[in-house]
Formats: sequence, C-alpha cells, structure tokens
Amino acid sequence: MKILFLGDIVGKAGREALKWISPTWIQEADFCIVNGENAAGGNGLTPSVVEEILSTGVNVITTGNHIWDKKEILPFLDKEPRLLRPSNYPPQVPGYGSGVFRSRGGRKIAVLNLGGRVFMPPLDCPFRKAKEEISRLKEETLCIIIDMHAEATSEKIALAYYLQGEVSAVVGTHTHVQTADEKILEGGTAYITDVGMVGPEDSVIGMKKEEVLQRFLTLIPVRLKPARSGMRINGLWIEVDDATGKALKVSRINERLR
Repeated sequence: MKILFLGDIVGKAGREALKWISPTWIQEADFCIVNGENAAGGNGLTPSVVEEILSTGVNVITTGNHIWDKKEILPFLDKEPRLLRPSNYPPQVPGYGSGVFRSRGGRKIAVLNLGGRVFMPPLDCPFRKAKEEISRLKEETLCIIIDMHAEATSEKIALAYYLQGEVSAVVGTHTHVQTADEKILEGGTAYITDVGMVGPEDSVIGMKKEEVLQRFLTLIPVRLKPARSGMRINGLWIEVDDATGKALKVSRINERLR
C-alpha cells in the first residue's frame, strides 16, 4: 500500500496547493493523510474547509492544538469521523482521536492522532495513550499510521522508538519545518521528526513575515495572517506491506510549485 502523508496545510495557499496536486500525487496514492489544523486562515478549521480538503481526494485530516481555534468546528467534530483531533485530550471533548478507514483498494488502515506535552498544552500521556489505542486498532488492522503533533524533537523521536515494530509509521507534525531524518526503524516503523508544511514558502512558517517580525521586535501582540507567495509541498511517501503492516520504503517530498 502506498500512503501519502502531507505536512500541515496553511491557509488558502495550502488548500490551493492540494487542489494543484490532487490529479497527480493524491490520486496516485492508495491512501492520503494531511494535517489540516492551520488550513482556515492559518488557525483552525471550519466545516466548509474540511469539506474542501476532503473533496481533493484526501482520506483523513489530522490536527493538533489549533483544532479548537474556530468554534464552529466543535459540533462538526462528532459528525465527521475522517477529521481527527489528538486522542489524548480529555475523554469528554468532542470528536475522534483515531479511526479505521479503507484505502482505495478496500484495505483497512488505521490513523491515530496524538499531541505532545513538551512546550505544549498539558494533555494525557501520549505514550500510554498510544499503547492503549494500538491494542484496540490492531483488532482490525496491522497498518497503523500515527501523527505525533508535537514541538520537541526529542518527544517525537522517543515515541517512535517506544512504538517501533508496533506501528507502520510515526510522522511528526506541528513545526512546519521539514526535517531530513526520514528512516525505517528496526521492526518496520517509518519515521520523520517533522513532515513539514504545505503552503506559502515566502513566509515565517506560513505566516506573513512583516507581522511576525513586528511581534518579535516589539513584543506587542499582532494578528498573524497567512502569506500567499510561493507554494511549498512537504510530505512523505510510505510504502507499507499490507499483510504485516511493516514499512518497506519511505521517501521525503520537498517540492516548490511556483
């Protein structure tokens, strides 16, 4: 099974990039996952943006700490199982933290969304939550992809080693800066510390440079808006053995569209 995992979608530019590559990469993949927590105006998601992303052929949207930024998404979270939020939030919050889905060929694939705790909101332990979720998901499929949405590289790497051989891939998201450490760990678990961003390259992690600089130079809160110049596609191709759930091949995507 050929799985495409695309980095954090930032604003309208990121959504336009998805539409641009939909007839090629997305349609060529057996299954496509994107992190979409910054897709609506650079922060959060709205129901209409979720539907726009899914219309490109994306199978599952993962998120992170910005999932709550647009309040209109809250009632929608319980209605759309293809939209995930980190599973280690308290159990009473709306939405799904994981799910089992079907690839284009009808094969089962599980996606688990986790949130880190280092320099991030205080969540339940992602390590313990991962073990709990994996045990349940393995009753349906051995192909399990994890989005570890976290700030600290050490926390992402530690989780990957903790779960090596138990899941097909641990893919880091959140920083919007792609790392060059893609690999397959012992036991057949694909890994990258951060898959990167789909959005405007002429920016500071997707946002307009001038406003970010103003905030750094003055320390005065400034509303940050997504940039629009240039499109950078960051992602990861993961080839997984359907029978065992082991990753066979992993390759990084880092392409400029214009």
